[in-house]
Amino acid sequence: METIVKQRVDALPGFFEAEAAGLRWLGEAQSAGGARVVRVREAVPGRIELERVREGRPDAARARAFGRALAVTHRAGAAAFGAPPTGWEGPLFVGRLEQPRASETSWGRFYAECRVRPYLEPAQANGNLSRLGAALVQRVCDVIAGGRFDDDDPPARLHGDLWTGNVLWSPDGAVLIDPAAHGGHRETDLAMLRLFGCPFLEEILSGYESEQPFRAGWRERVPLHQLHPLAVHAVGHGPSYAAALADAARRVEQLLEA
Repeated sequence: METIVKQRVDALPGFFEAEAAGLRWLGEAQSAGGARVVRVREAVPGRIELERVREGRPDAARARAFGRALAVTHRAGAAAFGAPPTGWEGPLFVGRLEQPRASETSWGRFYAECRVRPYLEPAQANGNLSRLGAALVQRVCDVIAGGRFDDDDPPARLHGDLWTGNVLWSPDGAVLIDPAAHGGHRETDLAMLRLFGCPFLEEILSGYESEQPFRAGWRERVPLHQLHPLAVHAVGHGPSYAAALADAARRVEQLLEA
């Protein structure tokens, strides 16, 4: 197997090992038709060695196939909302930031308390998020944590950082890399794909829906599920992401008024 190596001398303890645990956990669904995941050869402190993915091009057929496979991966499930990959006892990360683990039965409580609120104070401290913007997001988090958007979807097996850069296209189709894997709501992965753009996104969504139908109103809930990645980016990527976070929170408030 041809491989590539990623390494960082300043990697936090467990950083690459958490990545490997997430990849293996997501990869468990492949035998049932789940999304292909890059294979891990070795993960040690400060270093991970991965399968090299041959470069290909996306097209409509590969995108639909990826959508169907992603639905299967989500359906493989998790122990709870916020649950880490099975067997992983170390820290969880999204990008270079740590993120909490949880064992919640309420998606809203998990999402507000463990995926949005932890990043608001750092974003303010960095000068990116204003006091008024933070107050707006906190107000929306109160509603989310109260269960307003909870439903009967079970915890899904999420990639957790599913922006377009973490979907590689090989000659055989899509391959997932760099997860922040945990148990969450399936709409969160799909909302992140939309946030930064993804080739043939509508074909991906069509394939997904053919395998696992969406709940009514899912498109309107996209801003809700984008609060997490926008909050994370507001910490270290500048005030434009903080402004986008506040805008998403306003759009969630509009959902409450509808």
